[in-house]
Amino acid sequence: MESGNRNGTPLVELTPGQSFTGRYACARKDRLTAKNGSAYLAIELRDRSGSLPARIFRDSDRIGVGFERGDVIAVKGRVEQFRGQLSAEIEEIRKIDPEEINPADFLPTAYRDRDELEGFLEHLTREVHHPGYRTVVDDLLFTGETSTDFRLAPCTRNGHHAYIGGLSEHTVAVATLVTETCVLHPKLNSDLLMAAALIHDVGKTGEFTYGAEIGLSERGRALGHLQIGAEMITAASDRAGLGEAERDVLLSTVMCHHGTDALRLRHFPSAEAIALFRLNALDAQVKTALEHGIS
Repeated sequence: MESGNRNGTPLVELTPGQSFTGRYACARKDRLTAKNGSAYLAIELRDRSGSLPARIFRDSDRIGVGFERGDVIAVKGRVEQFRGQLSAEIEEIRKIDPEEINPADFLPTAYRDRDELEGFLEHLTREVHHPGYRTVVDDLLFTGETSTDFRLAPCTRNGHHAYIGGLSEHTVAVATLVTETCVLHPKLNSDLLMAAALIHDVGKTGEFTYGAEIGLSERGRALGHLQIGAEMITAASDRAGLGEAERDVLLSTVMCHHGTDALRLRHFPSAEAIALFRLNALDAQVKTALEHGIS
């Protein structure tokens, strides 16, 4: 079914009368009834270039049981003009195994260059001079099982940095703010604050799923990234041989990055926890305002 370029022609390049094959995300799926009483499927195909409405008339019920909204599907069809807009009539659809999918082919990705982000991430990690904290950061971001997922993950589904690589972009921003803050406030424990900034959202590597859109994993829905991250940091601390007191200080700083119940300073365990909370909010809120406006 698929062409030499297995992802097919970008949707934005399709023209009326063109036959096409390829892989696209299914962003919508509705079973509708035509004027003659026959059932058909209305779907929306999506890739990084845009989206295209499509319809399945022949064998729609048989074809429809093979995929759902949110799946990536291999499609064969033809583009036509319908009511003044481009649409596609689909002949064949096959669901793609999630293991074969590169989410970056179907979801928005980070604006900043990936190599540039990686360089900043490595540079900022070298600013952690405490050997135990440095080992924990290296484990979670560079050498451990979560390193690939860290570079894939977004920060949110619909808010700030809601795209592939958004977690790296946000982490670099917060950690960069840490370097300036520690210059202004030299009494801060810069190793603790930098380490906490670099791994404060590491739990997001287990929070999301990827398909036609960014979804929540079962653990993400049940626990959230704070709890998932705490488990990951605890395990990495054990592997690093980090002392219990140092581990707890690191954990308490990370766990407060969304604030405390009352958001009063006395509820924060340390000045470093206050700093991380404010710096995280600064980047997240400014990014949200720039991307979505101020409501």
